[in-house]
This record gives sequence, C-alpha cells and structure tokens, in this order.
Amino acid sequence: MAIDRWDPFREVVSLRDAMNALFQESFIRPSGPPAQGGAGTALLPLDVSENENEYVVKASLPGVKPEDVQITIHGDTLTIQGESKLEEEKKGEHWHLRERRFGSFQRAISLPTPVDSDKSQATFEHGVLTLTLPKSESAKPRQIKVGAVKR
Repeated sequence: MAIDRWDPFREVVSLRDAMNALFQESFIRPSGPPAQGGAGTALLPLDVSENENEYVVKASLPGVKPEDVQITIHGDTLTIQGESKLEEEKKGEHWHLRERRFGSFQRAISLPTPVDSDKSQATFEHGVLTLTLPKSESAKPRQIKVGAVKR
C-alpha cells in the first residue's frame, strides 16, 4: 500500500471548481437573467436616453416580429411586452446546444416625467425597437420673464 502525502489545497481547488460550476449553471448567465420556470416571462433589457424634448428607448428583440410586440404608455409608465415564438422541431433533428430564449417578455419602467403618447413614435429595424417619446408640454422647462412693476 502506497502512502500519499496529504495536500490541504487539493480539497480547496475542488471546492473552487464546484462553486464555479454552481454559479455558471444556477444563477445569471451572460446572456441575461433566465426566464422563470423556463417558459415564463423574461426580463427585457433597455437603453433609455433623454434630451431636452424627448426620451429615446431602445430594446433588442432579435427574432421577434413587430406585430408580436405591444407598447403602452400610461402617464409616465412605459410598458413593452410581447412574445418570441419557438421554432418547430423537425423530425430527426437533434440539438447539440440550445441557448436562444423563447416565450413571453415584459418590461415596465417609470420615466422621470410624463410623455405625450399621441406624438410618440416606434420603429423596428434589424431586431432593434426604437421608441421616441416626446415629453409632455407640462413637463418641459419654461422660462418666465421678469417684468418691472409699473407705478
């Protein structure tokens, strides 16, 4: 029987590998947060910018048709929701890797000020939804002129 020398770091390395595997498989993946229950609602990442007159919201929706997206504005709350449909599996087809997400998505955000929904515009090009949301007139800054008091 051979006697092995005890190495205290042997167990630490295996623990580190186990923790790495746990974090990679169980929690947040680089492609974004997982959908709840596999086919539930996934979070929709957004870019929101603002200038003096409007907000511009961009959302990446690869593989989603424009008719499968619903956009609503209620006061200062913007809601984007929709669904990306799963491709039909063909008989005799075997998957080696399947990471693309399918199912419903929804995102609601509150903007700092109300927007004019009647003048809002939406474009969809190359899988990117771009919303241009003009600020309501009441939300725009106004300059008040100071006049002298006449006596």
